[in-house]
Amino acid sequence: MKDNTGYQRKSLLFGTAYYPEYMPYDRVETDLSMMCEAGMNVVRIAESTWSTLEPSDGIYDFSFIDQVLEEAGKRGMEVIIGTPTYAIPSWLEKKDKNIMVKTKAGQAVYGRRQIMDLMNPAYRFYGERVIRRLLEHTAGHPCVTGFQIDNETKHYGTSSELVQKLFLEYLQQKFVTTDRLNETFGLAYWSNSIHDWSDFPDMNGCINAGLSCEFERFQRSLAAEFLLWQSEIVREYKREDQFITHNFDFQWKKFGADIAQDGYSYGVQPDINHYEAAKAVTIAGTDIYHHTQDQLTGAEIAFCGDSIRSLKDRNYLVLECQAQAFKYWTPYPGQLKLHAYSHLASGADGIMYWNWHSIHNGYETYWKGLLSHDLSVNPAYEEACQIGDQWQKTGKNLLNLRKDNKIALVVDNQSLHALEWFPIDRDLSYNDVVRWMYDSLYELNMECDVVDINGLDPFKYQMIVTPALYSITEDKLKQLKAFVSNGGVLVSTFKSFVSNEYLSVYPDTQPHLLHECFKVHYNQFTDPGTAKIKGQPVQYFAELLITDGAGALATYEHKYWGNYAGITRSDYEKGSTYYIGCYTDKKIVKEILTMAAKDAGLTDCIPDVCFPVIIRSGVNQDNKKLHYVLHYSEEETAFVCPYDRVNNLLDGMNYKKGDRIPLKDWDTVILEEE
Repeated sequence: MKDNTGYQRKSLLFGTAYYPEYMPYDRVETDLSMMCEAGMNVVRIAESTWSTLEPSDGIYDFSFIDQVLEEAGKRGMEVIIGTPTYAIPSWLEKKDKNIMVKTKAGQAVYGRRQIMDLMNPAYRFYGERVIRRLLEHTAGHPCVTGFQIDNETKHYGTSSELVQKLFLEYLQQKFVTTDRLNETFGLAYWSNSIHDWSDFPDMNGCINAGLSCEFERFQRSLAAEFLLWQSEIVREYKREDQFITHNFDFQWKKFGADIAQDGYSYGVQPDINHYEAAKAVTIAGTDIYHHTQDQLTGAEIAFCGDSIRSLKDRNYLVLECQAQAFKYWTPYPGQLKLHAYSHLASGADGIMYWNWHSIHNGYETYWKGLLSHDLSVNPAYEEACQIGDQWQKTGKNLLNLRKDNKIALVVDNQSLHALEWFPIDRDLSYNDVVRWMYDSLYELNMECDVVDINGLDPFKYQMIVTPALYSITEDKLKQLKAFVSNGGVLVSTFKSFVSNEYLSVYPDTQPHLLHECFKVHYNQFTDPGTAKIKGQPVQYFAELLITDGAGALATYEHKYWGNYAGITRSDYEKGSTYYIGCYTDKKIVKEILTMAAKDAGLTDCIPDVCFPVIIRSGVNQDNKKLHYVLHYSEEETAFVCPYDRVNNLLDGMNYKKGDRIPLKDWDTVILEEE
């Protein structure tokens, strides 16, 4: 089956996940009619309901599927079919206890979702069987537009005997001899070296960071392979006009200990590598959840969207986003529209709510859907109707937004895990540093791609930002050095360029190799204590930088550390570098990023406004420039039009350069250049 990586939407997707199996009574006709009234054109079904589709071994019931397909077909709606493999039926666990995942904590007990061993042969057998039966039943239906494989896949900590055997085989193939393995990871420490492959120990007890992170890299590859395995099955059945997607999710940032569902999409996902796993899909998809009410900033929507768009350098689908969810997220009037347009501004070609209706029992009873428990019209639904109406009128102007960002922010799973083994500080994680830098760019309206280090082509960009890029290969270091030599601007933070890909600290001048570009080095770092920089407190961590020709943009304000630089700038051949050696206030970071953008020649393409007014731009399928003006505040304001002549697609108003454009609370303006 031909891969449809060139597939483009003809209309924005607007819809919801839908589970008639969960409903207290039959209302499929009513629900789909209400969806159509809201301008929705798609539902996603089936990904969570294996026990309904196959209530007992080999006995199938697709009646709910058929009912939705029939009603969707009558209304001209599209349907995305999800493979139901992430939540197994209890009869399957009874057949083989080893289907349950075994981790460092022991073997999982049946109940939750995502508790199976992805590599277990019995799980694969029954999983493949239900996928094939489902696709045989649905792939030919005209309203089936695509397939979602599995759901928010990760490796789930799998470390069964089979997984450990496969890892040993992987090590033998990669390192060939035990001597090379011992040398690579420094296994002589604490007598961990082995001299015969048969002596290789159980990884659940590993205390070597490099080897443990290699195992986690291997586990991530198993999760990616699992998605590719499903994708290859789907390709046997799908039509050329049907896509394959997956809802990649992000590290979940907890903000409350009392309620298990508290949290939001925050940073790089530790347990699968998105860049590696995206090879399984024709269109990347994602699930994005975030603060709302007074805490709505759009930063999570932007960060996650910039990450997913960069996986395949093309538009993506938001397969899950919030409608009401829990009490902290009941949206203020106007916020659902602001959410929706914020997704489109990052390059999404549509959004789907999780989910349509609030569930009346089960674990997620109070993660509310678009409809509340009374299943009636409410303010959230009414605002969704406004979105649907606007998209029916303007959707073709907003579709297939192309972005050509000149700044890349680089992320890396290996560095994430390295800094779990060797924490910067107990209260500062790798993802905290990533978001510290990303959010500073975002608030300055400096749009960027969020790029996995393994997918980075430095020469696509004029400016590269590396937050805490602890682990990096010599080859990538040489690429970054060449990038600077040829005129690029590199902005790096503390804990960058410390170790190789196996977490062995480079035994020479830090930051390794690139100290020549930064013209700075250090051999001590410290808890900052009372130190300040540019009048602001230094928190968590400080490298004591010694300049070797670099200009010190700021030194530490401290009796003993005052002789050391904290932030530096240097010219190197045709380019320039900035090194931020400590964690401090974002205001200072923004000053550095503004200087770096000027060096990179990007000043003219960065809007002269800042948060809470965010402007995100691109080119639509008619080759017209679009500027999404997103206002994340309850206070009314205005900004000066920086474009020669534009039309607001949402209300038809025309503006010219210098005009004041009013912004209401939680407002969206979409300006199309004439």
